[in-house]
Formats: sequence, structure tokens, C-alpha cells
Amino acid sequence: MTDHFRSRRKFLGMFATGLIAPAIAPAVRAADAPEAPVDEAAVRIVTKADEIRFPRESFQTEIEVQNFSDGQPGETRKFRILSRGNENTIVLTLEPVSERGQALLMRGRDLWIFMPSVSQPVRLSLAQRLTGQVANGDLARANFAGDYTPVLVGTEKLDGISAQVLDLTAVDRGVTYAKVKYWVSEKDGRPLKAEFFALSGRLLKSCRYEEFRELAGRVRPTRLVMEDALKKGEVSVLSYSNMVLQDLPERLFTREYLRRLG
Repeated sequence: MTDHFRSRRKFLGMFATGLIAPAIAPAVRAADAPEAPVDEAAVRIVTKADEIRFPRESFQTEIEVQNFSDGQPGETRKFRILSRGNENTIVLTLEPVSERGQALLMRGRDLWIFMPSVSQPVRLSLAQRLTGQVANGDLARANFAGDYTPVLVGTEKLDGISAQVLDLTAVDRGVTYAKVKYWVSEKDGRPLKAEFFALSGRLLKSCRYEEFRELAGRVRPTRLVMEDALKKGEVSVLSYSNMVLQDLPERLFTREYLRRLG
């Protein structure tokens, strides 16, 4: 069997195993309705929560994703994230070892996957599933303020905490989710919970932001719990560690550079 066919068979197998399987969220279509006035208060709330989640500066961090089914532990994956502002991100696979060398490159809302067995990068959508309940965009792009139009719809108690509740609508079809319902602490602006919806209004999954500790000079959520709303008991836990501010040059975030890494 030639190397070409071995590479192609391995690549197709990755679709079957779910690494780059299509997500259940449908594509976001541009709205035909006229633009609503900007809710400036909502924009400030979402922007502050974004800055708590991740630094605005260039940084590096590691993420372990542990998947669970009905409480039983399943696959574990580890990634290293290199991020330069809100627009450029590299996601490197560290574990499993058999997939080390695979990388996602995000520039703006354009996303490619690089694999040692495939000569050319493959274009992906942010909404495609990476592992468990985690979509590509959940790791590669965390810019709610840039990707959604927020509206403050009220306040309510969430686990005893007074939270501001926002409805977020995707700005275009390239965004990970069509709509997000977002709970942010009224006291300190910390993100508490998010629910992610398809364009039809169907709830896809929820995320809780937990275990706030100091990372890269600021108190941030270090544990995210994502639960599938369609299949009860399917959960992914994301644990963040080793987050450091780091000067990352623009040249890293190019397809040419990622090809050399492979």
C-alpha cells in the first residue's frame, strides 16, 4: 500500500473516530432583520468576562480534557494553546501520544488542521467536534465579545450568586454557536455559566465555569464542565494549567510555520 493511500485511510478514520466529526450544531445563517441598537452595558459585561477567562496579551496554557459517560471516565486528551490576542491561536495535541504533531491553526475565524500523515492542511469549522462535548471553537476561539451581539435581559440568582443574564446572538455564520445564554456575576464580572443553542433554538450543551484561581496574574476559571443537553450523562471536564504570558511572534501563526512543525 502506498504512503498516499495510508495517509488517506488514516485521515478518513479520524472522521469516524470523532476527532474531526461534524458537530450537531447547524451553520449560522446571516439574519435578514435590520440591526438592533448596540447594548453598550451588555458589551462591557461580556468584554470584562472575556478578559477574566483569558489574557488579552499573548499567552500559553495547557488544557486536559477528561470525557465522562454516565459518570464513568472515558478518553482523556491534552492540548497546548498558544494565543496571540483574540484572533490568532494554535492548538497543539500533546496526548494521546499517537496523535502528537496534530495542530489546529485559527486566524480570525478561519481554522485549519495539520496532520503529519496528510500533506496539506484541511479547512474545518469552529463548530466541528474536537473531543467529547468540546468543539474546535471552544479551544481555538474564546472571544464572545467579538463573535456575538449581546443583550442584557435581566438578573437572577445562580447557586446563590446574583448574576446578570445575557442573550448572545452570533454575528455571522462562521461563529461556533448560533446563540448563547450567559450568566455573569454581578459583583465581580466573573463568568458563571453558558448555554449554547442551535439556530433552531434547541439547547445543545451547557458549560459551568468553576475553581477560580490565579493564572497569568489574574483570578480565572481553571475548570470548565461541559454537559451535552441531547445525551444525558455525556460530560467533558476541561482543566487549565501552566498559563503564562508569553511574547508570541506573528510568524508562528501561519500555515507555513505549522507545516514545519509537522
